Amino acid sequence: MLLLDLSHTSHTQARTGIQRVCRNLHAALGDEAAAVTWDPYAGRWRQLDAGENACLAATAPSARRGARWPWTARLRGRWQRLAGAAAPALPAAAGVIVPELFSPAVGAALPTLFAGVAGPKVALFHDAIALRFPELSPAGTVARFPAYLQELLAFDGIAAVSADSRDALVDYWRWLGRPVHPPVIALPLALELCHAIRDKAPAAGAPVVLCVGSLEGRKNHVTLFAAAERLWAQGRQFRLQVIGLAHPQTGRAAQEKMQALQAAGRPLEYLGPVDDTALEQAYAACTFTVYPSLAEGFGLPVLESLARGKPCLCSGRGALGEAARDGGCLTLDRVDDPAALAAAMDRLLTNPAERATLTAAARARTFRTWPQYAAELKAWMQTLPRNGNS
Repeated sequence: MLLLDLSHTSHTQARTGIQRVCRNLHAALGDEAAAVTWDPYAGRWRQLDAGENACLAATAPSARRGARWPWTARLRGRWQRLAGAAAPALPAAAGVIVPELFSPAVGAALPTLFAGVAGPKVALFHDAIALRFPELSPAGTVARFPAYLQELLAFDGIAAVSADSRDALVDYWRWLGRPVHPPVIALPLALELCHAIRDKAPAAGAPVVLCVGSLEGRKNHVTLFAAAERLWAQGRQFRLQVIGLAHPQTGRAAQEKMQALQAAGRPLEYLGPVDDTALEQAYAACTFTVYPSLAEGFGLPVLESLARGKPCLCSGRGALGEAARDGGCLTLDRVDDPAALAAAMDRLLTNPAERATLTAAARARTFRTWPQYAAELKAWMQTLPRNGNS
């Protein structure tokens, strides 16, 4: 039995990248893992209750990113703490997996969790974007990040979601003067595969360009909207469809630009966060996807597009370059240049032969499934020596 820390994901219905990873890993591990949470009101670790399991299983989209604790759970935890109620023992565990970017409170409580587990303690590392692009990241994440990277040193091993993320973490520790650190491997994430639409042709009518990803600074929607406006001004006929949760801080500029284009009558549709059914329908109807992000830890929307047989236009650098490497993508060195992005979009809009070649390459690719990912992660955990810091 493994313990799987889902302290944040079990208290939010948001389906951003990390939350989707956590939910899929939880499902893939099945009965081999017990999901746990740090309960700040009771001041202890415990297994998820019925409400938290329901939140974990929820499929409806949410406009809230943050964790939410119902008032009943807060009162119950505080009462248990004041009354000195004995905490139910956690299952005997052979290891711990922490797949979230954990909060300071959870980080401070991890030694307590680790103390009861003799086996390996592993964290997933998603990205170092808060270090690379602090001006495009939420202020709270930027402030938190150095301490978080220090706390990762207490684990027995780190499974980074890409080679780019692995190198960023190791480079930071080297810069910090910590040449001795836990082993870090690159274990690329799995995908939720959907073969039902893989061989479907796009919807009839004007081409549909789809962009899936939360609206935040580093996702670079502002450049995408500027590129689309260039093409519309030249008379190109296409619809731009955008799906994703808007960040209240770093996504504001993109929202304002999008609203201005919509007010001007441009064919730009913003669906916000959507459920899985609506997402699959959008992928099925689109001609190709564009993912203009400046930096990613993994680039899930790129691979999701390819897994559904849809070519993707994206950066060729970093983790996105890793995702694009095996075909199906048109890549750019500079996705922050509206003119270059517009030219690449125009190339795919006006060249059906190139789209067909990229589509064939996307359909020829194979992707890791979540059961495969879970099996590889567990096998690697068994090779880890114990970290004296944990």
